[in-house]
Amino acid sequence: MASTPRRPSRVAKLPPRERILDAAEELFQREGIRQVGVQAIADRAETTKMAIYRHFDTKDALVAEWLRIVAADYRAAFDRVETEYPDRPEEQILGLARFIAEGLPAISYRGCPFINSLAELPDRLHPARQVIEEHKADQTRRLIGMCTKARMPDPGQAAAEITFVLEGAQVSTQNGSIDQTGDRLMKIVEGIVGRHRSHLGAYGAAD
Repeated sequence: MASTPRRPSRVAKLPPRERILDAAEELFQREGIRQVGVQAIADRAETTKMAIYRHFDTKDALVAEWLRIVAADYRAAFDRVETEYPDRPEEQILGLARFIAEGLPAISYRGCPFINSLAELPDRLHPARQVIEEHKADQTRRLIGMCTKARMPDPGQAAAEITFVLEGAQVSTQNGSIDQTGDRLMKIVEGIVGRHRSHLGAYGAAD
């Protein structure tokens, strides 16, 4: 694996808008949305507040754009498992679980950006909160689609169970209440998929 360039040399090569987003991501993740002001982002991005407002009308717009980028990473994970396991929806579900499990070490000290942001954004009309809610709805829709293609008797229930486990694992990792969360996550999701598969066999035997 290639080493990541040190931040100063990497940031210097980024276009202004990407440099601002890079700085915002680092600060929002480390210190929280409310604690970080636009001036701090400007300082970290080696630019000015005026330059930030040329690219983003408000700080809220900057937060929303950051979360759209985070959401795009999750959409890419769905796309990737669908490509890697064509016509194998159960493997796609397990692939998603592995994606979450492999990301848990980072969450252990930084936390899930969606969970952290929801805690700071109680106003459901906030543009960043709307980005999160739309992202979560899209995830649920795609997961139900996978469960449907796997011919599970109750795709909505199966998707709900899997979602509870994936999101619960992230919270438990963040607060340190459960150890070996990645391994436990995979075993539980495998159990959910297997149980719904056995239900399918029972229904099929009855037909």
